[in-house]
Amino acid sequence: MTQSAKSRPLDRIDMTILDTLQKDGRISNVELAKKVNLSPSPCIDRVRRLEQEGYIEGFGARLSASKLGYGTAAFIQVTLDRTTAAIFDQFRDAVVNIPQVAECHMVAGGFDYLLKLRLSSMEAYRAVLGRIVDLPGVQQTHTYVVIEQVKQDSGLPLKAINPEFKAES
Repeated sequence: MTQSAKSRPLDRIDMTILDTLQKDGRISNVELAKKVNLSPSPCIDRVRRLEQEGYIEGFGARLSASKLGYGTAAFIQVTLDRTTAAIFDQFRDAVVNIPQVAECHMVAGGFDYLLKLRLSSMEAYRAVLGRIVDLPGVQQTHTYVVIEQVKQDSGLPLKAINPEFKAES
């Protein structure tokens, strides 16, 4: 969110715009305007405002990992040898430079970070694991290789945010 942008409460039209765009980011503004019962000009103004206020972080395409040679996924729990701000910063600064790390989350609980990796093979996993165990502060790792993806992130459950919102199917 930009520093000068002030968020106002989202109304039904804003919620419908967000829901529609997270399902189909390629929808034309004219089609989006029809779905939310606005003319195209105020519709695009709302989309721009939602972007400026940080509700929309960006647009992109979902790619097929398996077709592109990254069909192996794994999760790695990382435990650091100490929990100081400096070591957290060092780990974070280093892990973002490993391209196979698709996601990295600092977590509360029995370990410090959960990494999601996208890999071409188990040989690639072994090479990446070698880089991860050499990151600053890494004491221990546990790996879980994905056998089957049961559910993929399909966007935010907007109805849970606002029970009056009726998402279109």
